Amino acid sequence: MNLITLSPWDLGWAALAVLVLAAISLREGLGIERTLLVAAVRMAVQLILVGYVLKALFTTVNPWLIGALALAMVGMAGYEVRARLKRKLVGPWGRWLATGPLFLSSFAVTLFALLAVVGAEPWYHPRYAIPLLGMMLGNGMSGVALVLNHLLATVPARRDEIEQRLMLGETRDQAMHDIRREAMHAATIPLINAMTAAGIISLPGVMTGQILAGAPPVEAVRFQLLIMFLIAAGSGFAQVMALKLTVARLFDARGRLRLDRMG
Repeated sequence: MNLITLSPWDLGWAALAVLVLAAISLREGLGIERTLLVAAVRMAVQLILVGYVLKALFTTVNPWLIGALALAMVGMAGYEVRARLKRKLVGPWGRWLATGPLFLSSFAVTLFALLAVVGAEPWYHPRYAIPLLGMMLGNGMSGVALVLNHLLATVPARRDEIEQRLMLGETRDQAMHDIRREAMHAATIPLINAMTAAGIISLPGVMTGQILAGAPPVEAVRFQLLIMFLIAAGSGFAQVMALKLTVARLFDARGRLRLDRMG
């Protein structure tokens, strides 16, 4: 396998394209230059740091350190979901609904993949466990943020409709049926687009990375299919859980809509 290595100068040339885009935004008054540059610097620092952390973990293969890193990743993912929400649930429930579905879904799907599909020895080896969990969390984070954003923005706007349906005798789930469907549809559009475009319009990241690293294309396709199936399941489970739990929180024990539970 002919492995291509990249020097800091190579990465600098790639970063130059981002700087050019920021300069264009500044010149045209588009207002994204600061956010773009901060995101680029943050990404670079985070990836460099995690590279050294993974290098140490690959050497020691300590399950306690791997578990600590996994929990830290989940915590940060939950924080990012909550930070992206325009409207939030108040109190501890708001934090739990941003983190709990991600934790349950991502860990469940990652464990399934490690034990039933990958078959690494040991099963928690960080070379497989951390990248898989990271992909589950990254995509699940986006999905949960989208579904909660849509739900929490729509419910106050359609409060009268929801309460009228409740007065006509519908249950909480019946009154929220259309809104839940719309929220789920909005949250799954990016994932569905990525799946339908794969192989025809775009070559997904894992497959592209393996091909660039010298892996046979058919083998790269198999790994990409595995990842896409896992991402679809993990992100979908997290969205469904977040949607169901949030709807339950928006109603009290008597089935009344409680917008005072939203910030």
